[in-house]
Amino acid sequence: MRNLPGIRVSAKGLDGARGKAAGKTFHSNMAADSFPAAAMPSAMFPYPAVELAKSYRLLNHGPTVLVTSAHGGVSNVMAASWSMPLDFNPPKVLLVIDRTALTRELVDASGEFALNLPTRAQAQQTLAVGSDSGREHDKFAETGLVTFPAQQISAPLIAGCLGWLECRVIPEPHNQEKYDLFIAEVVAAWADPAAFSAGRWHFPADPAQRSIHYLAGGAFFATGEAFEVSAEG
Repeated sequence: MRNLPGIRVSAKGLDGARGKAAGKTFHSNMAADSFPAAAMPSAMFPYPAVELAKSYRLLNHGPTVLVTSAHGGVSNVMAASWSMPLDFNPPKVLLVIDRTALTRELVDASGEFALNLPTRAQAQQTLAVGSDSGREHDKFAETGLVTFPAQQISAPLIAGCLGWLECRVIPEPHNQEKYDLFIAEVVAAWADPAAFSAGRWHFPADPAQRSIHYLAGGAFFATGEAFEVSAEG
């Protein structure tokens, strides 16, 4: 996919002494009422399921994700660029989680996490939740990120995103301890039908509703226009 012109978002203190965890991950004061009404959760689960065999397509174009986790009454969110699909059936994903992060502690304890695909409209929040530690701040409260319950795991899902993957860790102690690398099975997947349906992305015309890709120092790209190439000839 071709990317739209780059966008830059600032977060005080992002560059510099954030340490290893900030390097592997990367909230805003956006209030809950800034989400469009269609993105807010309802009493019933608000989005259609994605066929699990096609859930890899939510990640195949390399978007930045918001990783949510929960255990023992504590929940957290961080941003991550280092995630990718791994397999089709059963669907699996890879995710790097730094050993010093609160998310790592919660995922180690619960064996679960969710990948939420934020929009360009959520770029400021994405940058913020990857710049501060959940040990020091309630990132959900500080950023106004609104959550709703997942269906198969205890970690919450974030409203206003384009897609969601509920994941259970497949224990691989060597990879987790040596490389901070987690393999997980996707046990449920969902998408906003305005952007993804029938296994295909079809982003709305509004550029604020595109997925995003993090570079460094507050710089992002938004996903651009799709095009097709024939294998014939």
